[in-house]
Amino acid sequence: MARGEAHRLKWLRVWPGCLLLLATDALSQNIHQPAPKRVEFQITNVWTARIESPIDSTPAIAPDGTIYFGTWRCRLWALNPDGTLKWTFRTTQEIQSSPAVGDDGTLYFGCRDRHLYALDPQGKQKWRFKTGAWVDSSPALATDGTIYVGSWDKKFYAVNPDGSLKWIFPTGGEVVSSPAVGLDGTIYFGSHDGRLYALAPDGSKKWEFKTGGPIVSSPALDPESVYFTSTDGHLYALNADGTERWRLRTGGITRSSPVLDVDGTVYVGVNHFLWKVTPEGVKAGERKTDGPVEATPLILENGAVVVMNRHGHVLAGSERVRDEHWYIHFYTDRLSSPTVSPDKTLYLAGKVHYFSADDARSPLAPSAWPKFRGNYRNTGNLQDNTRSR
Repeated sequence: MARGEAHRLKWLRVWPGCLLLLATDALSQNIHQPAPKRVEFQITNVWTARIESPIDSTPAIAPDGTIYFGTWRCRLWALNPDGTLKWTFRTTQEIQSSPAVGDDGTLYFGCRDRHLYALDPQGKQKWRFKTGAWVDSSPALATDGTIYVGSWDKKFYAVNPDGSLKWIFPTGGEVVSSPAVGLDGTIYFGSHDGRLYALAPDGSKKWEFKTGGPIVSSPALDPESVYFTSTDGHLYALNADGTERWRLRTGGITRSSPVLDVDGTVYVGVNHFLWKVTPEGVKAGERKTDGPVEATPLILENGAVVVMNRHGHVLAGSERVRDEHWYIHFYTDRLSSPTVSPDKTLYLAGKVHYFSADDARSPLAPSAWPKFRGNYRNTGNLQDNTRSR
């Protein structure tokens, strides 16, 4: 697709009993509303890069605008903001982990070759740390430079900035959940053993919360609470001390992680639906898609919520911005979540191994946790989310 080419995007009609890929003015449980007027919009494609590989990794955006992501063909890609190749770094196995960018520009990511990697901004390896199994978990970065990540070897690791081991915390199951770091330095993550763990920065356990199934999603944080889903079919909200605020039965088994809007509203993928949940834990609406929603939604400053399903359908809609809705069929079957940059560029992985940059007309929402990994740099640290507003 040439630079500046526009996608022709249209509203889709409401059919009885179905809210599939339509841009109504709200996520609503009432499917008997009158159909909206049919309106046409455009979203401008800025550039498209051919990657020649499936992508499950969610892109990280460095302060200089460089875009980083991993692929299933064993490469970590770095693209310039104009879509030209900056460099690639080759590993020996697939990269499902999403990279995180440190304060000094160091890039951290996990790989299925069992290693956690650290690269400098020029793509040169600084070090790699070996675990006992795949590292699909995405690293979180503490304010003191410590890197936290889980592994399929059932262990959770803290690694020093020089690549040496700081400590290990064993769990009873594989750890694919990506950790989140609270304002006080507490680290939160889930495990296949069905528990959500809270650890102190020294690796000691503060508490654990047991659910009825493996936790494959990643937690979202605000200053008072932690939000996550379990394959037991519930969305949970816990207080910082590990006590339960509420739980909501969703029936969901997908790995979509929750995100938070500025008013505390929670959005999360539930099987084939995008759900909207009030801060009190009450379902406020849903939007049906025609495929499983494994990716995590993205909330923009203008109020639009962007979500992609496994069939490659990208949908944006909101209550607050009624003229910003659009829909793209992106031809993909991956887990990568949408990302937006500070300059309002929306990045999407798909289109049969293509990576696309589109004008979203809005940056990231200034909420506590508006996207997968919380912020532009994917640090998974609530303090960075607050700092980047």
